[in-house]
Amino acid sequence: MRRRIGGAILELLEGDITRQTTDAIVNAANSGLRGGGGVDGAIHRGGGPAVIAECRKLGGCPTGDAKITTGGNLPARYVIHAVGPVYSGRPEDARLLASCYRRSLEIAEEHGLRSVTFPSISTGAYGYPMEEAARVALSTVIDHIRTHAGIERVGFALFGQKAYDSYSAVLAELLPDGDV
Repeated sequence: MRRRIGGAILELLEGDITRQTTDAIVNAANSGLRGGGGVDGAIHRGGGPAVIAECRKLGGCPTGDAKITTGGNLPARYVIHAVGPVYSGRPEDARLLASCYRRSLEIAEEHGLRSVTFPSISTGAYGYPMEEAARVALSTVIDHIRTHAGIERVGFALFGQKAYDSYSAVLAELLPDGDV
């Protein structure tokens, strides 16, 4: 599913984020930037020693923020490590989740990157309900694209049909103008 927003394309796909050829992929990281399970573990394994070494030098990352490293052995040139919240059901969760998406886009722009691919942050082990997370993620990204001209393509590489269907439904509601 694709939508045009000004001069940019927002695209949803079901697939493995570690195989995306893009300027940067975003990692659903933990605050220690140590790797782990799910997307985080896959990106650390795929990126190899260079990503792991750079993460160690960064000294962690607070929830709601993001930091950048090389892409190492991945097809993407960079990895932006974004730390989403562990879901608690409080309003702060949405604020922190939106912040990590926004910070990822800001970092991409600071580095002159034109394309970024996100996973669904905080919806795995951190327990954020998929549809709520999709609404926060897509609203934040759409708002950012509308007010900043640097990014030309934002993708969401979603793991599994449930994630893809949730994001597709929310995107169709937010931008009902159809596919590009």
